[in-house]
Amino acid sequence: MSLVLHRFLPPLSSFTMPTVACDRDKLFEKLGRTYTEEEFDEFCFEFGIELDEVTTERQMKRKEQMNDAEGSDNVIYKFDIPANRYDLLCIEGLARGMLVFQGKMKPPTYKLSTPASMTQIIVKKETSLIRPVVVGAILRNINLGPDAYNSFLDLQDKLHQNIARRRTLASVGTHDLDTIQGPFTYEARAPDAIKFKPLFEDQVFDNAKTYLDHLKTHPERKNTLGKFTGIIYDSPVYPLITDANGVVCSMPPIINGDHSKMSTNTKNVFVECTATDLTKAHIVLNQCVCMISEHCAEPFVIEPVEVVYEEDGRREITPNLDPVEFRASLAECKTIMGIDLEPSHAVELLEKMCLEATYDEATKSVNVKAPPTRADLLHECDVVEDIAIAYGFNNIKEVIPQTNTVGRELPVNQLTDLLRNEIAQAGYTEALTLGLCSNDEAFAFLNRSNDGETAVELSNPATIEFEIVRPTLVPGLLKTLRENRSQKFGDGLKLFEISGVVCLDPSDAVGATNQRHLSALYTGKTAGFEQIHGLVDRIFQLLDVSPPDDVAAASLRKKDLGAGMQKKHAAGELKKSYCIRPFENPTYFPGRAAEILYDDASGNGLKVIGQMGILHPQVLENFELTYPCSIVEMTIEPFV
Repeated sequence: MSLVLHRFLPPLSSFTMPTVACDRDKLFEKLGRTYTEEEFDEFCFEFGIELDEVTTERQMKRKEQMNDAEGSDNVIYKFDIPANRYDLLCIEGLARGMLVFQGKMKPPTYKLSTPASMTQIIVKKETSLIRPVVVGAILRNINLGPDAYNSFLDLQDKLHQNIARRRTLASVGTHDLDTIQGPFTYEARAPDAIKFKPLFEDQVFDNAKTYLDHLKTHPERKNTLGKFTGIIYDSPVYPLITDANGVVCSMPPIINGDHSKMSTNTKNVFVECTATDLTKAHIVLNQCVCMISEHCAEPFVIEPVEVVYEEDGRREITPNLDPVEFRASLAECKTIMGIDLEPSHAVELLEKMCLEATYDEATKSVNVKAPPTRADLLHECDVVEDIAIAYGFNNIKEVIPQTNTVGRELPVNQLTDLLRNEIAQAGYTEALTLGLCSNDEAFAFLNRSNDGETAVELSNPATIEFEIVRPTLVPGLLKTLRENRSQKFGDGLKLFEISGVVCLDPSDAVGATNQRHLSALYTGKTAGFEQIHGLVDRIFQLLDVSPPDDVAAASLRKKDLGAGMQKKHAAGELKKSYCIRPFENPTYFPGRAAEILYDDASGNGLKVIGQMGILHPQVLENFELTYPCSIVEMTIEPFV
């Protein structure tokens, strides 16, 4: 039986590393030499990236379109780039970084030009209602051949998907500056007040919302631009960038206007970036202009733009290409890497990573200036990481740690693994659920009341599904079962989970304790309480805990718990034992529930360590389940 384990996670694509595809021959041309596939794969590992796939343009198109597609047979290298290295998301940045790493060129210095008259972007106060930040730059006298043009567009797309989080945080617009005229205006208008001809369209739209509806239903647009319409669709105003003549340049974060569209013949490029966060806007803009500025007549020189905020008169010159300074002590390098580095060697390694570095004898540390393309550096440990990459992880010698302790598995984890294996052999399928759940799922859905002294509540939950740390494993298993309702339950379905729960504990230093619980359920045409009861007996058998001699001990009253069952070995000492006792709980069907009691032979008598029973019909309805279900939950902490 194939199960879908419901994990309640956001799409994994949100966290995957970006992939960059480059024509092998053009990349080797930029690197100044050719490599065998094995040589280049090894070099990529040393550089800190992964050569993920070797393919061709024809194969890529066939794979994407699932039919016969035309294309060249040029070899394409596809690289997995670390999500923080935005400067490697295009062939220009990739080749530049590799050349600097090999010592074949110095890291470039990015500069701002001094134009006679600076272009302005006037920001209207209405933009604060939707997307309040804008920055801009100009690339003059640029030579964009077909390869550079496509690389520029692909870089924007990679930034949109990566740091800009699918355009929700920032979006870039690029325009042929010779077709429009500054100063530019960044404003926000009602959808019915926006009239423009979007890129890729043959008609003028009189209403921006009508255009968004068009994107959502168009067979070719709905899976590309259409998926971004939700960012602004329900907003009362839409952001808009216009030129001095009122021409619509772009409607961020969706589309540029057709009037200012770029081509391979474009000589002057106006780049604007709108965002919800100023830091993200600067990072995205810097990556765009710094990577592609190598194609300008004066490489790595960018013309600035003045942003004027109409509401408060604030002015800002963008882009900001000033390097950011960091410091890393050689002592910290030794602590993390285990290597004594000479100061000159540390400086040399950092220069291989496109960082300007000098050594300060007074502080015994390396001072680093990070260029605008290295926004991933945030802390001293990031500098040490770059030193380690340049040094080569394979070059760090393995040594025996200078400690007298030996690592081993925690006893509770060891017991967990042993039980998981045995329960799986008993026919149960393991589920893995999240550690957070909603208040209702942990209490109301189980016919329980929240006394306020059990669950750890989150002060700022992201959604209603993640309000508390789970105090029980039962809701997770029932939600997993709910997501597998399409399965056939005629022969019964068994699930289990052994994981941690968290409960409030005033006696603990942090006010709460973690406990390792075991939970299992059975569902089918019958409730199958005997299945769960049998599993409990098997678990205690594995734990070498015996049932009571006297069956009557199973009905011990609460007041008799302290006495215990006093089961003894032949030699007379107390022996570990367990029993079950009927009890009533609104989570379970009346008369069909039992507590699990355990005597650890310490002389303190029986203690309740869990409960089992047939779930109440109301509980099944709350979780949208249609088959009867039996379930057990118990702590395994006493057996560690």
